[in-house]
Amino acid sequence: MNQVVDIADLAVTKDPQATLITYSLGSCIGVSIWDPEVRVGGMIHYMLPESALSKEKAKANPAMFADSGIPVMFRSAYELGAVKKRMVVKVAGGSQLLDDKGTFNIGKRNYVMLRKIFWKNGVLIDSENVGGSISRTMKLEVQTGRVTLRIRGEETEL
Repeated sequence: MNQVVDIADLAVTKDPQATLITYSLGSCIGVSIWDPEVRVGGMIHYMLPESALSKEKAKANPAMFADSGIPVMFRSAYELGAVKKRMVVKVAGGSQLLDDKGTFNIGKRNYVMLRKIFWKNGVLIDSENVGGSISRTMKLEVQTGRVTLRIRGEETEL
């Protein structure tokens, strides 16, 4: 059963039948987490690096920002029995779309913020597919932890 994680959204589940999927990862970043022992999976699709841009929006929807949404996703996974040191973490997105001159660099800024948060909290990335000028679809099968990306019509395992 597919559970769509929209833009500025997150989901965490222990349902073995669930497949978390997010579409249109351009400059946005998709992060999947999975604990193989308790089979808890989570995914976030965040748009912007810092909640300081709009505290009101971050309070209403923490998943819009890296610095507010990522901690919420991890805490939600812990509540279902996941443990940080067992987590398999995969990352996709951070492209530079519609910004050919690199004026805003949202994709790069999103990725840098992710790395800062993970470094500060001792979280390692197991695999990633970031940057470039492409859009990606990311899918996590909660039962197996398998993460796939669809890029330009082709599906590959991350």
